[in-house]
Amino acid sequence: MNYLTDRHKFLQKEKQLLHTELVKYGIDYDIAAKAAQILAEKKPDEVLTEEEIQLTKEVCEVWLQQRNRLASISKVIN
Repeated sequence: MNYLTDRHKFLQKEKQLLHTELVKYGIDYDIAAKAAQILAEKKPDEVLTEEEIQLTKEVCEVWLQQRNRLASISKVIN
């Protein structure tokens, strides 16, 4: 395997894991896919569009809120 093939496989796996995590915590499937792509590529903010930055921030905020909410519910149950 060459570097580009390995990198592509890594990015695909990273994107899939991020997408699954986002959907798991209630993010819309298509929005999660866009955010996962942006996050997996790990581009600096300077090369992202304002829309990409805003989408990623919003998705991450919702993910964190949902994750914290579910964690607090789990503490009460257990």
